[in-house]
Amino acid sequence: MKLLAFLMQTGGHIAGWRHPQAAENALCDLDYFVSAAQTAERGLFDAVFFADSVGYPGSRSADAFAGQEAPKLDPLMLLSALSVATRNVGLIGTASTTFNEPYPTARRYATLDHLSGGRAGWNIVTSTMPNEAHNHSLAQLPAHADRYRRAAEFVDVSRNLWDSWSDGAVLSDKTSGKYVDPAGISAIDHAGEFFSVAGPLNVPRSPQGHPVLVQAGASPDGKAFAARYADVIFTSHPTIETALAFRQEMHDLLAAQGRAKDALKVLPAITPVIADTREEAQALKAELDALIPLPIAVNKLEQLLGGFDLSSADLDRPLPALPQAYLEGQNSTRDRVLEVAEKQRPSVRDLAMQMAAGRTSQSLVGTPQDIADSLAHWYESGAADGFVIAAPVLPVGLERFVDGVVPLLQQRGLFRRSYEGKTLRDNLGLPRPERIFDMLPDLYRKPEFW
Repeated sequence: MKLLAFLMQTGGHIAGWRHPQAAENALCDLDYFVSAAQTAERGLFDAVFFADSVGYPGSRSADAFAGQEAPKLDPLMLLSALSVATRNVGLIGTASTTFNEPYPTARRYATLDHLSGGRAGWNIVTSTMPNEAHNHSLAQLPAHADRYRRAAEFVDVSRNLWDSWSDGAVLSDKTSGKYVDPAGISAIDHAGEFFSVAGPLNVPRSPQGHPVLVQAGASPDGKAFAARYADVIFTSHPTIETALAFRQEMHDLLAAQGRAKDALKVLPAITPVIADTREEAQALKAELDALIPLPIAVNKLEQLLGGFDLSSADLDRPLPALPQAYLEGQNSTRDRVLEVAEKQRPSVRDLAMQMAAGRTSQSLVGTPQDIADSLAHWYESGAADGFVIAAPVLPVGLERFVDGVVPLLQQRGLFRRSYEGKTLRDNLGLPRPERIFDMLPDLYRKPEFW
């Protein structure tokens, strides 16, 4: 199975930062992130992963705002630093296709792939937070479908830019005085709906050819996008049955794109709450849940519901019906919340606390053996190709997983005992992409000089 470490500031639980074992004021401390990445590498994880946004979530109350999630450093700069402190673990960072341009984005990820020896990955997002639009001279986010059309063109352009150099284009021939082979460098001359990019990139083709492409959208547009472009898809499921159905759906979508099943690794997110005994693990989970302030939980629920105002709602009654305006468009997260609200009929208070405690992943609570048993069951049942591990409290939660769960998975023959290759693609079992200019040379202009 494949394992990624989701380094969500001080932990995968929304109140993880409040726990006594959480790192103190470490979120701008390089040593903290170096230690976490090195722990993941010691556990032979495929990669570490950093989420990101280019805005700050709003709230309706000062109490909720004061308890907002921790700030985020720029992931590409952080991963560049981590590339020096690690040798094998992959380095996946988030960048939005809505608020960036293809050329500089492709250049940054190619640079990271070179500096890390082929360990770069790009988590592709289309952005969902209104403040991100407000920070980029927009009154509101573009429509969901428009964001995904832009994302598709963005990735097409990026892949062509990564392919604009052949693998042998750098000659560095001191005798002849030729540093590059002009025949190995191609313009892309892209003119589309959103972008006009001449190319070529000014960075040679990187060790992986293309950085590993990662995506997490679960809407119909998101799943279609992943089937077309992604090497890895993050997902979240409450049961093994929904995970099995999702993976089968993705395999069907891959087939429609002419891609093999193993071309896309399906990785559900898991928050493992681990202790020496089940009783201690349950107590730890209860302790973490009790640290969630109610205003923050309600604010989080409002965000999940697309900004629906719950300030006048009776917290001890079920969720009120959402106006039609909040039900329009694709929003898989909103739909999951509404499904829970309809089936379980919890109070707004309980629903808010439940959603906040679950955050973005399913919680597994128990001993290392319990966690290993659950992951093995999902993996062997075909529900997952591996897992994104969002330890509830960092760094201790990741250390417990590496020291307690990984050896048990190795004993079962379900996890590596050493890295298989040098690049992230090697370790994920993904092929190096062929260069499109070599396959379709007549489609592209080769300029006489740059």
